[in-house]
Amino acid sequence: MFTFTQDNLFKIELLKKEYPAPQALCLPALWMAQYQEGFISIDAIDAIAKLIDIPPMEIYRVATFYSMFHLQPQEKLVVDVCKTLSCKLCGSDAILKYLESKDVRIRHVECLGSCGTAPVMQINDVYYENLTTKKVDAILEELL
Repeated sequence: MFTFTQDNLFKIELLKKEYPAPQALCLPALWMAQYQEGFISIDAIDAIAKLIDIPPMEIYRVATFYSMFHLQPQEKLVVDVCKTLSCKLCGSDAILKYLESKDVRIRHVECLGSCGTAPVMQINDVYYENLTTKKVDAILEELL
C-alpha cells in the first residue's frame, strides 16, 4: 500500500495553500509519487485522489496522458527521443536509428520542449541536446 513520506505530505499541504483548488495539485502529486517510488502505482493514484478529493480515474487519466509518468517500474535506462518537427529537421531520425542499435529501451515521444537545441533526448529527467552519434556514444558510455 502506497503512502506518501512525511516530507511529501508536508510539501502537499504547503502547495494546497498556493493553489486555488486542491484538484490543481494533480501534477505535483503525481511527480512526488513517481520520485518517491520510481513509478506511479494504482495505490499511489488512490492516495492522491483522497488527498486532493477527485476520483481516482481522473488521476489515472492525467497520469496516462503524459509520457513522463510511468505506471510500471522502469528499466535503469530509458531513452526518450523527441519526434516532433524541429527535432526531425535537425536529425532525430538518424539519432533514433543509431540508438536502435544500442542496448537501451527507446521511447519516441512528443515534444520535449527544447526545439532550439534539437535534436534532443531525455534520460532519467536529464536533457541531452544538439545530439550527434558521437555525443550519443559518449553519453551512453558514461551511463552504462
